[in-house]
Amino acid sequence: MLRRINQALPELLAGILMYGVLIQITGIWFVGDKIRYSTGLWAGIGLAMGMAVNMAVIIFDTVEEMAEGRSSRRAALYGVLRYLAVVLAFGIVGYFNLGNVVVMFLGVMGLKISAYLQPFIHRFLAVFLKKHSHGKS
Repeated sequence: MLRRINQALPELLAGILMYGVLIQITGIWFVGDKIRYSTGLWAGIGLAMGMAVNMAVIIFDTVEEMAEGRSSRRAALYGVLRYLAVVLAFGIVGYFNLGNVVVMFLGVMGLKISAYLQPFIHRFLAVFLKKHSHGKS
């Protein structure tokens, strides 16, 4: 289903997850509060993935509406709501001390990192899938 919305979305989500695993593995050794580090990071990764899916759906809907000749302000509204949700999530995590908000921000930046690396992820996955599906029907 995700590929129907946006061809690059599954690769973007895979990149966010790989980024999260990399940050988890490298950073966990250097912090004192490992639980808050991990919960903050994965809250940020979850937000990044949710934002990616939300943006893909909004872009898909906006393109369809424009193709039909309709005008909509829904994309702008959902963009504002998306960022309000992120601010609310940061507020909840910070207020209730559920995780490290700095590391949560690093997790959200996984969306940006994955977007920049998506062409490389695409090539890597294409080569990997071609290599491992060779000879299979």
